[in-house]
Amino acid sequence: MSETLSGMKRTHMCGELNETHNGAAVTVMGWVNKTRDLGPLVFITLRDREGIVQLAFDDKTTSPEVFAKAKSAKNEYVLAASGTVSLRADKDINPDMATGKIEIKVDELRILSEAETPPFPVGAAGVKEDMRMKHRYLDMRRPEMQRNFLIRHKTNQAVREFYSREGFLEIETPCLTKGTPEGAKEYIVPSRVFPGNFYVLPQSPQQFKQMLMVGGFDRYFQLARCFRDEDNRADRQPEFTQLDVEMSFVDTEDILANSEQMLQYVFKKVIGLDVKLPLRRMTYAEAMDKYGSDKPDLRFGMEINNVSGIVKDTEFEAFKAARAEGYSVRGINIPGGAVFSRKQQDALQEFVKGYKAKGLFFISRADGELKSSLSKFLSEDELNSVADVFAAKDGDLICLCADKDAVALTALGALRGEAARKLDIIDKDDFQFLWVTEMPLLEYDEENNKWNAVHHPFTAPMDEDVELFETAPGRMRAKAYDVVLNGYELGGGSVRIYQSDIQRLMFRALGLSEDDINSRFGHILEAFKYGAPPHGGIALGVDRVVMLMVGVDNIREVIAFPKTKDAYCPLMEAPNTISERQLKELGIEIKAKPAQ
Repeated sequence: MSETLSGMKRTHMCGELNETHNGAAVTVMGWVNKTRDLGPLVFITLRDREGIVQLAFDDKTTSPEVFAKAKSAKNEYVLAASGTVSLRADKDINPDMATGKIEIKVDELRILSEAETPPFPVGAAGVKEDMRMKHRYLDMRRPEMQRNFLIRHKTNQAVREFYSREGFLEIETPCLTKGTPEGAKEYIVPSRVFPGNFYVLPQSPQQFKQMLMVGGFDRYFQLARCFRDEDNRADRQPEFTQLDVEMSFVDTEDILANSEQMLQYVFKKVIGLDVKLPLRRMTYAEAMDKYGSDKPDLRFGMEINNVSGIVKDTEFEAFKAARAEGYSVRGINIPGGAVFSRKQQDALQEFVKGYKAKGLFFISRADGELKSSLSKFLSEDELNSVADVFAAKDGDLICLCADKDAVALTALGALRGEAARKLDIIDKDDFQFLWVTEMPLLEYDEENNKWNAVHHPFTAPMDEDVELFETAPGRMRAKAYDVVLNGYELGGGSVRIYQSDIQRLMFRALGLSEDDINSRFGHILEAFKYGAPPHGGIALGVDRVVMLMVGVDNIREVIAFPKTKDAYCPLMEAPNTISERQLKELGIEIKAKPAQ
């Protein structure tokens, strides 16, 4: 039968104890991590949030009642133990334990809760993620998970400290609001009080924070919950936490300076990383041209180069066809890639085809000589010129792609990361921050034959590009920026449109009717009539920031109760059906059987 805590008070966490506590009377509480029954001796390692400590029981000195309890304890039992800290003999020191120089000679032991054998051992390797998520409370007991959430807590603390020091106010915005489609699908919440009407869960507090600027709050931040009904990835969830920031009477430089100072403060305070300021900057056009991505990983080289001019006269069919269609020939140099076998090169071919590229052509350098199937079509001078562009050394492998610029750049950008991972040349302790600026303002939707806002319709264009609204909207650059770390977008933002004439040009470019404008954005346009200050801001994904801090590549490792890739919660078995009574109250009728 389980016992109570009556009369016992915890004095220390398990992981806090060390040799300086020798001789101290202590009480610890936690879960049984491991037991060793050696007959007359029993040892139990007890685990709590701070670590583990060894409990020692000896049938010669321990009371029979306590000794019997120690022998009955099993993994994951919850215990309370009182005793005296004692130094271990030199031969018994465990260098792999932070508390390995001491143990507790127990004189009182209570079994607070027994435990069934768990579906998997806590901390075991190779447990399927769905199983871990189904029993998340067990998975959370792992030291790695405990560390992740400690870092997340410290990150939130540091964020609040920084912005409070800088004169920002933390203000909460609603989670039940009006739908204003901005890209991703929204989660819809039916209203019982207003039958046939619906709230949506916000994709972000974007319009609320802009109206806070109209309200005169000047500097706002929030650790906001956001919701997007979209396909998930390893670094994306249907509900997530966003560090949301907005400022008045600022330009792009003010926002970038403030944001990178925040990152410097948080990374130093939480993980001791010195972030050098100012952060490197790169325009969107340069990032795409050199790295094939608007969130390039700068921890390794392999920049993309354009060799179209060198191969322009070749009769090689693929290059000829590319030239005829206005495509380019671009490539990357994989250092040490000449070791790739034919099978591995074929795998690289298949990899880029996943990005709609037609394929790759290889040139390798070994023992000072260039080898390639292209040698039948390119002269020795042309091959050497291509190799010179990439500064190819012995052992390197040049991969060329002939295709549309957008396809070739995207495929080669992805190939950079794939090759770096295969060769294991990424320094996981390196943190390379980057601002990507001058993002496109608009992108063309060929399927629907219209322009869409890349960010949102309140993003301001570069001043010198305003005149292009009527003549060349695809060339317009936004006063927008993303902050990138090691190939991940940490967040992004923009300076906002606050002038009614420019806002009208933006809406007109998006093909919005007056009815569309009023139904979707009438509330914020009404607010802007009464004096809107120049303003702008940024939003960063807290889950992703913490993920990179702790060195994992899956944000589910830093979210307490995450969803699977298909937005399902195995722990709570959600989403799920609701009762007929609830449906009737909401005035909702299910016409078709939901997809399983």
